[in-house]
Amino acid sequence: MNETAKANIGGESLRVDKWLWHARFFKSRSLATAMVSAGRLRVNETPTAKPHYQARPGDVLTFPQGHHIRVIRVEAIGKRRGPAAEAQTLYADLAPPQPRKKTDAPRAAKPAERERGAGRPTKKERRETDRLRG
Repeated sequence: MNETAKANIGGESLRVDKWLWHARFFKSRSLATAMVSAGRLRVNETPTAKPHYQARPGDVLTFPQGHHIRVIRVEAIGKRRGPAAEAQTLYADLAPPQPRKKTDAPRAAKPAERERGAGRPTKKERRETDRLRG
């Protein structure tokens, strides 16, 4: 019998919003509660909108965080919201790592090229530039 099965027999559980806060997925418990209440959390592939749902070791949680979908398996129930190293022992990340690309960030528009020493554009030149850019 593995450790998660032993933990389930003991009936150890914690509110899912509180567990998400303990595991440091959300900065505040109220943010975790709001995300769950909005119906964005799935526990073992079943949608839930109740922050008081009891999370148990072995449960798989799926929820959006930023631009990514997190798939997490609850490994342990935390007693407190401790440091990040302690929080990482509470779960196993099941989703593949997301590549961080420079292309993800929006690029700033390059300013119009002007000859050196030409000075600022006139109002007419500015309108023409705006027309070209759309």
